[in-house]
Amino acid sequence: MSAAHRPRIAVVSDTVHPWFKGGKERRYHELFQRLADHADIDVYTMQWWDGDAVHRDGNITYHAICPRLDVYVDGRRSIAAALRFALASARLIRRRFDVLEADQIPYFPLFVLRVVANVKRTRLTASWHEVWDPDYWHSYLGWKGTVASWIERRAMRLPDEILANSDETGRRLRAELGEDAPVTVAPLGIDVEAVATATPAGSPTDLVVVGRLLAHKRIDLLLEAMAILHHAGETVTCRVIGDGPELTRLTAQAEALGLADHVEFRPDVDDHSELYALVKSARLFPFPSEREGFGIALLEALACGLPVVTTSAPDNLAVALAERSERGRVCAPDATSLAGAIHDSLADGAGLAAPEDWVVEHDWNTVTRAVQEAMLA
Repeated sequence: MSAAHRPRIAVVSDTVHPWFKGGKERRYHELFQRLADHADIDVYTMQWWDGDAVHRDGNITYHAICPRLDVYVDGRRSIAAALRFALASARLIRRRFDVLEADQIPYFPLFVLRVVANVKRTRLTASWHEVWDPDYWHSYLGWKGTVASWIERRAMRLPDEILANSDETGRRLRAELGEDAPVTVAPLGIDVEAVATATPAGSPTDLVVVGRLLAHKRIDLLLEAMAILHHAGETVTCRVIGDGPELTRLTAQAEALGLADHVEFRPDVDDHSELYALVKSARLFPFPSEREGFGIALLEALACGLPVVTTSAPDNLAVALAERSERGRVCAPDATSLAGAIHDSLADGAGLAAPEDWVVEHDWNTVTRAVQEAMLA
């Protein structure tokens, strides 16, 4: 692509930051801010904001191609919403862009966007967050999981380039597509400077966990582990930072387990500086998620200087980060094992320490350079 030409990148994602605060939404947000120095960024999504269909935020332009829909139904991705958004993605056939970038989730738009890219004669790239095996699909959707698994594997073959968000996701993609598949690993990142300058704030707590409150994040398992520790006479406190469909149920669970006075739910944290400050006021970061394509929250905790605990659930790719850290522990994915790992970490004198040198490899500026090279090749 000519150096004199400022490219235009069209990004298609049904959920976007700040209206959604998951790991993939955060990744796009951080990349947008940096890629906007080199390209014009148009984001095509649902209408999460009030007012006109076009919403500008600095150098980023958001376009609503369909109304706001409930993307989750009973804690699972809505197939109806995914199909409706996929059909709306056909509107890009009338838009101008040089590169078409698509979010892997929820798969269906990729089939429409492949056609759009062919007609427009442009490259289609896709950010891939995780790869599920057929067994996990079956556990998630029952017999429908067989169809979903087939759709996922067909969708993998549609982009001209895939941006995998972790080494393990890249390995799983190549296992399906072949070792020569066009896969570039561009992991989630952290703002090293922002983390370093944050100072502890808020009341001190033993544990802190961050993430969108979805069933697979297994905050319920963490609450069970806390109840085990309390029953053994070890009173620990916890701050849960995040919002989502599980908030009401988790609040009720904490009450039922007698933990209401020991668990603080913080669904109101929007500012990253505040987030890092609250994380740094804790002693340990437990991360019981059973499914992670990377584990950005765990990486941020390590950057804040906290020890971490996570589980060996087969689809929890955050294990790789915990195993790389000298202050990381991995335990079996059950409440008793998690309680034991938390006890051992706290007994070892958990608390803030200088982050390990390898963490800076994940600075957003470094990640953005890899994405820019792959997208604008």
